[in-house]
Formats: sequence, C-alpha cells, structure tokens
Amino acid sequence: MSACLLAMNVNAQKERTVWSKEKANEWYSRQGWVRGSNFITSSAINQLEMWQKETFDPAEIDKELGFAEGIGFNAMRVFLHHVAWEADPGGFKSRMKEYLAIADKHHIKTMFVFFDDVWDENYAAGKQRDPKPGVHNSGWIRDPGKLYYETNPAVITTLEKYVKDILTTFKNDNRILLWDVYNEPGNSGYKSRSLPLLAKIFSWGRQVNPDQPLSAGVWSKELTELNTFQLKNSDVITYHNYENEKEHALVIDSLKNYGRPLICTEYMARTRGSKFQNVMPLLKQNNVGAINWGFVSGKTNTIYAWDTPMPDGSEPKVWFHDIFRKDGTPFSEDEIKLIKSLTGK
Repeated sequence: MSACLLAMNVNAQKERTVWSKEKANEWYSRQGWVRGSNFITSSAINQLEMWQKETFDPAEIDKELGFAEGIGFNAMRVFLHHVAWEADPGGFKSRMKEYLAIADKHHIKTMFVFFDDVWDENYAAGKQRDPKPGVHNSGWIRDPGKLYYETNPAVITTLEKYVKDILTTFKNDNRILLWDVYNEPGNSGYKSRSLPLLAKIFSWGRQVNPDQPLSAGVWSKELTELNTFQLKNSDVITYHNYENEKEHALVIDSLKNYGRPLICTEYMARTRGSKFQNVMPLLKQNNVGAINWGFVSGKTNTIYAWDTPMPDGSEPKVWFHDIFRKDGTPFSEDEIKLIKSLTGK
C-alpha cells in the first residue's frame, strides 16, 4: 500500500473523543437557556412529507416558526429521514439550508435528528398516507426501521453516506445547535438490537467532527445497556421525560451527577401530569434545556393521547401535546402567558 493510500486509510478511521465536561459546559454557557418544541409543519404527517420536494412548505415553516419566535422559543428539534436524502441528496440539503435560513430569521437554532425507532416500521418515498382520524401520530415512521433490521441490512452503506454527507455539509453551521443522532433507540421492542447502529452513528459523527455536539437521549430506565452507552458517548446529555414535576426532578438530580449540560428533548403530555405550568419552571430553575413535544396541531394528530384514540376525530377537551392551532390561536392563553414569562417575551 502506498504511503498516500495508507494515510488516507488511517485518516478515514480517525475519530475525535467525546467532548470533555469542560468543553461541553463552556459550549452550553454560550447558548443561553435553550427552550422550544419538537417541530414538524402542521401540513406534514411525518418526516418524509416535511422534507420531500413535492410537499416541502417554506411558507408554512415561516409562519409557524413566527409563532415560536413570538413566545420566546429559541430552538426547535426537527427530524430528518434518509429516504428523502436518498431520493434527492442535493435537493434535500438545499431544503435543509432553506429551513435553516427561515429558522435563523426567527432567531431559532435547530437540533436535527437522524434515526428513530418509533412508530411505523414501513415507509416509502412519494405520497404519504392520510391521517387516521383521532389517532396519535398515525403516519409517523421509523428510520431505518425494518429496512435495516430485517429486510436489507446492506442499507448500512447508504446510511453511512447519508449521515456523513449531512454532517460534512453542515459541520460548521452555527445555526445548528446539536445533532441528536438517534431518537429513542431500543423502542418498538428493538431494545439492545439498536446498539450496534447507535455505535456506528456516533463513530461516523466523530469521524466528521462537527463543531456542534453529538447526543442521543436516554428515555427508558429499563434499557440499561443502551443508557450506559448513550450517557458515555454523548457530548451533551439529552433525555425524555413525560412525568410530573416530582418524578422529573428526580431524573434531573440523577443526570446532574454526570457533570454535563442537560437538555430535555421531549416533555409535556398534559393528561399525564407533564405540563408547562409544573415542568417548564423546573427546567429553567435547573438550567435544563426545555424542548416539549408538539407545536402546531396538524396532520400528526398529537393533540390525541398515545393510548386514547378518538375515532370520530373530535377535539379532546385537554390536548395531549401541541401549543397552537394552524391559525396561531393557542390551546391555552394561560400557557402562553406562562411561557412568555419564563422566556422574557
């Protein structure tokens, strides 16, 4: 092997280490208190519908991120999907750039999510299904899901190209807050089957070495092997919690022991006792990032609870997730007043 090829081979395998606690905390100190929502346009039922060329909707993004700016949110968590990239890599990245320009106009940073083990295991490019009336997230899709774990493990080559292409393109973009590499690994019964892919994406990320931190949120105390790996390999600790303020406070106290910044990337399920009124002040008090699930009510149907469908499609008295209707009126004016009081808006 020539010296040139040997150097290339060594370089391809080189990975940075996990950020030191000092670097992670210094990074976090520059961000201010992070607060916002998981965001998908109300016109999209899933990640593909949001990002495919035919259904990408900059006007809707602009309008809805305007609602976010209006209540003092400064970050949004946004899911990607490898199929949208695979169908049109250049166009996909152009749409990401367009999204980032709109978000930046509204003074909002973005945390992008690569993979996801939640909801439907099957998916395809093209027109997406219509929502099932009254059913929570009836069209949300995994990535890579069944395609990788059962039918075509060789897709790993495509997944690596996808992740490295996106990270390389945006590695120095300060409009991106963080890379959330894998949403709820081990969900849908996968458990530790998700660990090898999780390890790979952290490895790919460290080879590219973006300016932004890498993280994968812990979400289930039962998944001890995955949790150990996620906490060891995340530059910044992210987590999900849909419990009341007392239970949530216990999780914060436990995670503080790792000495790294904390961002809660999913909370707020009103009928479970996780509300803005009792949890968001707790997060601010502890300087924990606060990213609730759901923003504008739309095709995802996340105003309905996980396990309480309403087949007639009527509006529940108490919304499970989400803050606004499509016209910008809120589910609760009192919630908006509270949020603004915490964000200084």
